[in-house]
Amino acid sequence: MTSTFARIYRDGSWIRTRHSTAFKLPEAIERRSSSYSVTFLSSAAAIPDELWAMAFPPPCEGRWLYEALERSGLENQFNFLYAYIWKDGAPVGVAPAFVMDVPIMRVTPEKLLKPLQMLARVMPSVLYQRTLFAGSPSSTEGAIGLLPGCNARQAMLALQDALEKKACQAGAELIVWKEMPPRHAAALDWVMKRRRLFRTASLPGTLMSFSSQKKDDYFAQLKGSRRSALKRKLKLGAAEADLSFEMMQQPSQDLLDEVYELFRQTYLKSKVKFEELNRAWFTELAELPLTYFAILREKRTGSIVAFMMCFACGQRLINKHVGFDYAKPKSWMLYFRLWDAVVDWSLTKGFTSIHSGQTAYRAKIEMGHELIPLVNYVRHRNPLLHGIYARIAGSLDWEKLDEGLALYLKAHPKENVAYQSRRASRSYLSILQDIWRRRAKGSTYATARE
Repeated sequence: MTSTFARIYRDGSWIRTRHSTAFKLPEAIERRSSSYSVTFLSSAAAIPDELWAMAFPPPCEGRWLYEALERSGLENQFNFLYAYIWKDGAPVGVAPAFVMDVPIMRVTPEKLLKPLQMLARVMPSVLYQRTLFAGSPSSTEGAIGLLPGCNARQAMLALQDALEKKACQAGAELIVWKEMPPRHAAALDWVMKRRRLFRTASLPGTLMSFSSQKKDDYFAQLKGSRRSALKRKLKLGAAEADLSFEMMQQPSQDLLDEVYELFRQTYLKSKVKFEELNRAWFTELAELPLTYFAILREKRTGSIVAFMMCFACGQRLINKHVGFDYAKPKSWMLYFRLWDAVVDWSLTKGFTSIHSGQTAYRAKIEMGHELIPLVNYVRHRNPLLHGIYARIAGSLDWEKLDEGLALYLKAHPKENVAYQSRRASRSYLSILQDIWRRRAKGSTYATARE
């Protein structure tokens, strides 16, 4: 690491003071024409801490998440890689990546299973596709960490070229930029036109942004009908079961056993299954100083009936995993009571937003979350299959990806991006990306990254 930074200093790309580990980037880092290159590494620890910290500032999940994945014994599912992005001999970015033999039937939306099954009769290999992903199997979104002033278009173009070479070496037929957020849309759309990619909708993320630290203001943010429905469910649940709430860190192994059992119950009930996280993953995360466990217990028995594992990332709380005791009556309203308790705690601790990931959209929308559009950019090395997949992907929208989203959008057609795209004669992905890019200029979502 010493020689790397010494070379950077001599080149004048970064300046390091004798008594500080801070780096200063020249203001005109990208004003001149320059070349980008990419090196793949097999460990997050091989990349300097300073670059991780600058490329993945809060609320992004940083090096700690990827090191936990490496230590969790998931080698039977993933081969983790890290694209180390360089410009003129100086490191300017990091892009987590992984190789996976994807069980296509398990991750395909139900409405697309029939055409996929028909294709599999002719080409059985489509059912298991070795895929090289840019992104992470367990992050809130597919972040590409680039330093300020870096030319995102050129950096991502170099990364795409490097991914194509790495895919050949790994025997991967598909290259997927997984669940890319709106801030990467402009650069990736530019790359897409130059490297024969196509894009397809992914399940959106969800974000609840608080207008203040007062609970009354949170309720005031909700639409009247949703506010009334949420309060009614909380009142009903409180009348049905007496529960206690606790927020803790570094729980005991026995408690982690209970938590993991509830997580497994929830995982097995989910219709969306990408990765299968093990008990070791929870052990690794529980040791991190930014990990919190929200626990709901039944007072009468003392047993855990619901949990939420969270990351404190700057001013944002990331709702990473939840689990529920499905043997308990639905009238206990565990999902809504757990959320309500976490909101109370978050407001007292000064968090300005909660990111709640994907799925369970009806409940999350009712609780005030916004939908964050996420997009996959895809290339298949086989031109025939690339064309077939692109055609299928062109028909995907949120309604086909999730039943809860479909029901919600049917009841609120003007909030359906497909409805907007028909009126504007534009793709719904373009509309969503434009909306979020405009919001990012002054929103909490953007400023929390700075």
